[in-house]
Amino acid sequence: MAQACTACGTSLPGSILGTDTRSSVHRRTVQLESSFKQSSWLSCNYHHLNYSSRWTPRIAGVRCDQSLAAASPPSEYFDSKTFRRNLNKSDSYNRSGFGHKKEMLELISKEYTSDIVKTLRENGKEYTWGDVTVKLAESYGFCWGVERAVQIAYEARKQFPHERMWITNEIIHNPTVNKKLETMNIWTIPVVEGEKKFEVVETGDVVILPAFGAALHEMQMLTDKNVQIVDTTCPWVSKVWNTVEKHKKATYTSVIHGKYSHEETVATASFANKYIVVKNMKEANYVCDYIFNGKLDGSSGTKEEFLEKFKNALSKGFDPDADLIKVGIANQTTMLKGETEEIGKLFEKTMMQKYGVDNINDHFMSFNTICDATQERQDAMYDLVKQKLDLILVVGGWNSSNTSHLQEIGELSGIPSYWVDHAERIGPGNRIAYTLNHGEYVEKVNWLPSGPVTIGVTSGASTPDKVVDDVLNKVFQIKHEEALLAV
Repeated sequence: MAQACTACGTSLPGSILGTDTRSSVHRRTVQLESSFKQSSWLSCNYHHLNYSSRWTPRIAGVRCDQSLAAASPPSEYFDSKTFRRNLNKSDSYNRSGFGHKKEMLELISKEYTSDIVKTLRENGKEYTWGDVTVKLAESYGFCWGVERAVQIAYEARKQFPHERMWITNEIIHNPTVNKKLETMNIWTIPVVEGEKKFEVVETGDVVILPAFGAALHEMQMLTDKNVQIVDTTCPWVSKVWNTVEKHKKATYTSVIHGKYSHEETVATASFANKYIVVKNMKEANYVCDYIFNGKLDGSSGTKEEFLEKFKNALSKGFDPDADLIKVGIANQTTMLKGETEEIGKLFEKTMMQKYGVDNINDHFMSFNTICDATQERQDAMYDLVKQKLDLILVVGGWNSSNTSHLQEIGELSGIPSYWVDHAERIGPGNRIAYTLNHGEYVEKVNWLPSGPVTIGVTSGASTPDKVVDDVLNKVFQIKHEEALLAV
């Protein structure tokens, strides 16, 4: 029996209900794929193809939403955990590299190493060059997950030297590394008016999934396109996905502590059934006050006001009256550890107050999904700001969430803190362009004090040591020019 697309009314042939009997979880058929590519359904961005290659005759409708970001299949008809498990077994999927690990790590070390950072490590993370004393945070820079992602991307280019190669987002939030990948002819999927144009990807291409992961519908689309998928998703991010899968299985709504537009949170949310994203304690408090019928602190409003406030941070069809009865906590791995813990405790307390202590397990679920590397860098920053410092340099991409929280710790300490993404932000002369933790861009003259100065330095988990080296060399140059003028 023929069906029509619920979005555009296009009549879909009966073959859309057919499935391939082969063992591949993708259930693709060359015949279906070929016919779709030649049809007028291209205007629906292959969604007919994506849905037809997965759904069974039980579906109530097929939607061909013009926005790829909106194409998240209903969980009741699609087992995303099984999809991921079977994708791992596919010959066209790789998440562990191609046997060139040692060679690529040596190359990465050569390209991104720093003599200055090496000297600091060899001298207890503190060293003095002329009038400049540098104190390096105990934990800083490239984390294991980031290094792994870059290594696998390098391996992919060596393994596929001539194939067209794409990446669904920046591999990490660092401009130096991302520009390097461009020189290797690894191109980011173009974005037009906020929508990724996967039409550029063709059968036989290689597509890299970044360290933040990729949304479920993007992975589905890529399997349908029959491309080689190279998955560099950080295992800590995958751990959060597993947590969200547990929420979904138990019919709990996922409360995700994160930034709703961040690539990692977008990916995590795609694995949930029902979800709400809260950015901070203030938003979490609003939600909990709503759950407790305004009796927590009276900060929440009506249902309509709730939906308007979180309109960009909710799953489709979210009903706060029905979908906040059972909640589970998850997080974007780069958020402040302490805040994630506070949000979890707040929701647990709220559920106890509303439903009783004895019933808490029927209404609240929590697992530890805080990334070790994020936690270590934040703890090291808290230790760094306790030392006697004239100022702090935080080095990392301006779109890096984990780096923003390092800057936040610096700002809260009261020590002048400057967040720069690369060395070109310093100069000419004693000038600096930097951002604050909430994104405000600032330019300052005479930011570096005259005479002896002690600088605390840290860098985000996506920042190579070479970038820190370049930044500190700019500082040394300013001090050198200062010394020459004093003669």
